Amino acid sequence: MPRGLSQALAPWRKPLARHDPGKIVTDLALALAVGGDCLADGAVLRAEPAVFGAVASDPTVSRLVDALAADADRALAGIDAARTAARARVWAAAGQHAPDHGASAEHPVVIDVDATLVTAHSDKELAAPTFKRGFGFHPLLTFVDHGQSGTGEPLSVMLRKANAGSNTAADHIAALKAAFAQLPGHRPGRRPGRKILVRADGAGATHEFLSWLSTQRLQYSVGFCLPETCTTELAMLDKANVWQPAYDGDGQIRDGAFVAEVTGLLNLASWPEGMRVLIRKERPHPGAQLRITDHEGNRVTAFATNTARGQLADLELRHRRRARCEDRIRISKETGLRNLPLHDFDQNRIWLAIVALAVELTAWLQMLAFVDEPARRWEPKRLRLRLFSIAARTADHGRTRRLHLSAHAPWAALLAAALDRLRLIPAPS
Repeated sequence: MPRGLSQALAPWRKPLARHDPGKIVTDLALALAVGGDCLADGAVLRAEPAVFGAVASDPTVSRLVDALAADADRALAGIDAARTAARARVWAAAGQHAPDHGASAEHPVVIDVDATLVTAHSDKELAAPTFKRGFGFHPLLTFVDHGQSGTGEPLSVMLRKANAGSNTAADHIAALKAAFAQLPGHRPGRRPGRKILVRADGAGATHEFLSWLSTQRLQYSVGFCLPETCTTELAMLDKANVWQPAYDGDGQIRDGAFVAEVTGLLNLASWPEGMRVLIRKERPHPGAQLRITDHEGNRVTAFATNTARGQLADLELRHRRRARCEDRIRISKETGLRNLPLHDFDQNRIWLAIVALAVELTAWLQMLAFVDEPARRWEPKRLRLRLFSIAARTADHGRTRRLHLSAHAPWAALLAAALDRLRLIPAPS
């Protein structure tokens, strides 16, 4: 990663500069990965030169961020190119544990799209009131899902004003195009195909977005808003007795939950060809408030998909697992996304790129070093408490520098085994 970033950011290195821009950005990402939330938190790394080498001073870091922000589009393109190259190497090293291993139409690579609100505590450039009566920004993010055994990693992060529409099709399309460019083996101008599944909540249920997904031959699973007059169709399903048992998160039959298809009962003439609408009904949780579209005391939800094969319960469970995207957003907010610390909009775009790097570094560590360990699913707070905070010291033996971990740390053996696995991965040529 540092080498790729150094090459990508070479135009921003001054002739007599001591610190390489790629190294500075990498250090910032590491600082966020261990819990930092501002540029000055690079001091944590600066205190350990034996481990992290020479770390730039705060003024040097600030000047670099300003320089990158002055030509933000070109700088972000360079950072994204370095991320793409690093991702390809990591996924190749991960082998069968990589998200794209054995990808097919039946087992596609899953990309989740979602937006979140980021509060601004001061008057930052382009900050605006939010629809939840707050003030800040409304970034749109995409993540590749690692499945039940892992976490996930960000592909694209689009910073937007807080009053940006939740269901803006142009933003969804732009975010996905940037996400596809991050996938190893993707060729610009080539349609991704059915080996990729795009999941989104109801904000993605627009004619323009779903039509674009169809033209790209992608699979999709998107939340769908039922019309308020659908009670007649639901009553017809009850009479026809076509409801099938739905699954819980572990793939087991959930008591009181059912799924059915209503494609033939709705007027979908204006929607893309091949779109199906599936619905789920279940008894609401205690205290839950029913909506006007709910039916006979049951909570009713729906989603649209163009996947033609598969049991209804499996397709519904696959869509409901989109909720893992909320976990990815929470992880990002614990790794620098909770607050945008800079004033200018382009500066904060650079900051979000560094946040993406930090989240990726953690996700790649878990994918490569904790293959069959529960630690592969640990979130940042637990990783920092149990592993990143283990006391250690460096010692030079001949021409080798060794890291000695505290023998009393409860998870020292887990970290030592992880470091051993990482050493077995060949270094990039």
